[in-house]
Amino acid sequence: MAPPSELAGRLTADLNTARRAQDKPRTLLFGTVIAAVKNRELELGRALTDDDVVEVIRKGIKTRRESVEQYQAAARHDLADRELAEIAVLEPFLPAAIDPEEIRRAVREVVAAGTREMGKVMGQVMPRFKGKADGKVINQIVREELQAG
Repeated sequence: MAPPSELAGRLTADLNTARRAQDKPRTLLFGTVIAAVKNRELELGRALTDDDVVEVIRKGIKTRRESVEQYQAAARHDLADRELAEIAVLEPFLPAAIDPEEIRRAVREVVAAGTREMGKVMGQVMPRFKGKADGKVINQIVREELQAG
């Protein structure tokens, strides 16, 4: 069984620090993320691991990136800047990014083994990098490798 999440504890500690500093934007951000973590815990019906918490944080960052695009398209740069600031606060909680070449090697192994369909390649590669690499990056590399080969 995986150990309970230390990352959730770090989020709570940062929330308490933000509260003491009366930093309302950070307090709201950490409160929102912790609520999402607790919701995920209820969904799964078990204590979360660090990988589970990273997944919740990644999802939050992805949502904020989508919001940035929408705000920029609507010329609401003030709101886009706020979302970008939140992303900058959350990114340090993520593990270091995997080198794209490592992903590329894994994709080439799967393709060399005879798998040529996008969905099947993704199905074999994604679990190896779950929580460690952005799905968009993996998807792009799989497309490039299938077109090249």
